[in-house]
Amino acid sequence: MNELQQRILKEGKVLGGGILKVDSFVNHQVDPALMDACGREFAKRFANLGATKILTAEISGIAPALATAIHMGLPVVYARKTKPITMPDQVYLTLAPSHTKGRMVELIVSPEYLANGERVLVIDDFLASGQTILGLVRLAEAAGSKIVGIGTLIEKIFEGGRDALSSVGVPIESIACIKSLDDGKITFVD
Repeated sequence: MNELQQRILKEGKVLGGGILKVDSFVNHQVDPALMDACGREFAKRFANLGATKILTAEISGIAPALATAIHMGLPVVYARKTKPITMPDQVYLTLAPSHTKGRMVELIVSPEYLANGERVLVIDDFLASGQTILGLVRLAEAAGSKIVGIGTLIEKIFEGGRDALSSVGVPIESIACIKSLDDGKITFVD
């Protein structure tokens, strides 16, 4: 069992409705040593894809994306959920449903930082329904970039996100794959 799985079992809390709370080490408080280990693992798994940039969504995707970027020597771009005044008027924007927020959220990227011809590796915290990652894919495609891989810390297999992403046609890697959260028990894929 890997270090991330051990932390999920030790500190993760099943809140019901398919929600797994990992706030103590990923989503609110971040364990930098754990993120470094996960970033190193992603860098190893995606070493041969020729990625030129890493794309994620704010805020929970930033820590694993940054750790991966350090090990791969790449810049990170994160899709903002609100447009700051410093961003140009013309942006790449899409909507994606947020399971934890219970509503649609905007994903916004400046064309200054996502360009035509980039080879983009998507790194995020969770793969559940796949809708946020599909939003990131749409942003990259709007910029004329090519998605070359998708990596997530935690995949909830039972929500079908991997199937939703199959049309992207790239390698999908998850460090911890959860088969079930039934009855408040976390069960990993063998």
